[in-house]
Amino acid sequence: MKRGSTLFLKLAVFLIGLPVLALCIFFVPEFAEYAGVLLSDFPIIEPVVFIYMYLTAIPFYFALYQAFKLLNYIDSNKAFSDLSVNALRVIKFCAVTISVLYVVLMPVIYTVAELDDAPGLIVIAMVIILASAVIAVFAAVLQRLLKEAITIKSENDLTV
Repeated sequence: MKRGSTLFLKLAVFLIGLPVLALCIFFVPEFAEYAGVLLSDFPIIEPVVFIYMYLTAIPFYFALYQAFKLLNYIDSNKAFSDLSVNALRVIKFCAVTISVLYVVLMPVIYTVAELDDAPGLIVIAMVIILASAVIAVFAAVLQRLLKEAITIKSENDLTV
């Protein structure tokens, strides 16, 4: 396969990471501070929200790295290998982790949205949860299909 055939997808993976990086730099500190002001009864809430939001960015960037590795495997004709299956497994695990972390954070997000009268905040969190769940299911399906394709390919290689 040509080396540049997945260039567009690699560029898309890179561009997906930029807005999340901008959110981590500009939005997360303000949101943590705002949550600390709104929930002043809990003095530890600001650093907890700050750390927790950054904690959710770690599996996101690790999944992007795995997607980039998967595209490199495709470029080097290793798409039907255990390396690709492992990359999809890690992407699935990262997506599930993001969903679970945001589900656990939902009570704080709900409380901040209630106190600020901002229902859009809940919608944004739900979109993140559902998008991560969809990505996890999609990666699981691709992982299973790829395993079956590798099995069929190895059986065909043995019969020839």
